[in-house]
Amino acid sequence: MVVPQPLLRGRLVARRQRFLMDIRVRGGRVVTVHCPNSGSMEGCLPENAVVIASPKTGQGRLSHVAEWIRGPDGFIGINTHRSNAIVGEALRARRIPELAGYQSVHAEVPYGRHSRVDFLLTAPGLPDCYVEVKNATWPGPDGALAFPDAVTERGRKHLRELVRRVTRGDRAVLLFLANRPHGDRVRACHERDPAYARALAWAAHEGLEILCYRAAIEPPVVTLAERVPVVLVKVPRSG
Repeated sequence: MVVPQPLLRGRLVARRQRFLMDIRVRGGRVVTVHCPNSGSMEGCLPENAVVIASPKTGQGRLSHVAEWIRGPDGFIGINTHRSNAIVGEALRARRIPELAGYQSVHAEVPYGRHSRVDFLLTAPGLPDCYVEVKNATWPGPDGALAFPDAVTERGRKHLRELVRRVTRGDRAVLLFLANRPHGDRVRACHERDPAYARALAWAAHEGLEILCYRAAIEPPVVTLAERVPVVLVKVPRSG
């Protein structure tokens, strides 16, 4: 995937109101860009870090959208809207071995109870495969990369919907996109959402397939790189 250009580079001043980010560009001018990330972005906002933004398409008062920020380990993908594009490109090119047998890739398909799955894969002779993509950027103290960085009821709903597809004879895959170089494995972030961690372990037991691939970031290009191991952590219930 190649993002729109020309790119705007600056230094982080502040993230404001979740979806705004101030960066200081060459000459000292402060520019406000759109920050398309609804998470806490904990561990992704080093002081004075380099930020790269792309031209914003469509209407709106902001001219650019933040794409990457440089952390201590390298660039971090902070535009979560790009995650599906990265994975979708890899799916269509059949670069994900576990899913390469599917011929057709359909995006944003309605299913379940008022939900949309990120991708529905189909092929003659194969069960339909429902793929949900999650962007992982939280750097765990144990050296793992983790998801989510805040409580996500929506994430647990997706797990329940995917398991329902499995019980009906379809395949269902949760694909984590490791969107930074940090981490030799990926796991649920039980520190921020223990309920999600328990739900993920339950879903895996019920037949949900869990994959993780690394995003290789070389602005303005992002591609899918190596597979990353996924570890399920048993989380005791409080009380």
